[in-house]
Amino acid sequence: MADKKITTTARLREEYNTKFAGELMKELGLANAHQIPRLEKITVNIGLGRAKDDKKLMEVATNTLRKVTGQEPLETVAKKSIAGFKLRDGNKIGLKVTLRGDKMYEFLDRLVTIVLPRLRDFHGVSLKAFDRQGNYSLGLTDQSVFPELTFEETTTAHGLQAVFTIKAQSPEHSQALLTKFGMPFEKKENK
Repeated sequence: MADKKITTTARLREEYNTKFAGELMKELGLANAHQIPRLEKITVNIGLGRAKDDKKLMEVATNTLRKVTGQEPLETVAKKSIAGFKLRDGNKIGLKVTLRGDKMYEFLDRLVTIVLPRLRDFHGVSLKAFDRQGNYSLGLTDQSVFPELTFEETTTAHGLQAVFTIKAQSPEHSQALLTKFGMPFEKKENK
């Protein structure tokens, strides 16, 4: 019997390819399959301006990003010296990870199904966080909602930001795509 290679793809990627793409094409009235909104990458970053004095905070943030995304984070450095912020050119001021492919879809799946429902007093993510190109930015103030992290790893609190880079014609198309993926947008109240 020949050895069969078992390939698994992320759940959301499979659903997008088989179900969501066709539904979006009909709902948005698109004529061409290349017009369908598509998630290109997710960039997760932590800004640590205060970490230039605190090495422990940089280690905690590096560990957080490594566990949450499954990739080694890249250190970002200051490009300019700004005296008002006591910042020198070349200081380490943050960390970032760019997710593509299956890792991107797995991170989105965990974010939507596990992390966001664990937030305290959560009423949905903001509809105002889209830019003109249709990219979406989501900020979390506390990293302790990620199940990958133990209690000891969350004693030093810091936030993180996720930027969803979406190839779409408009922010409305991007919102339709993220809604299909299960992103819980806040409900508009009728006044």
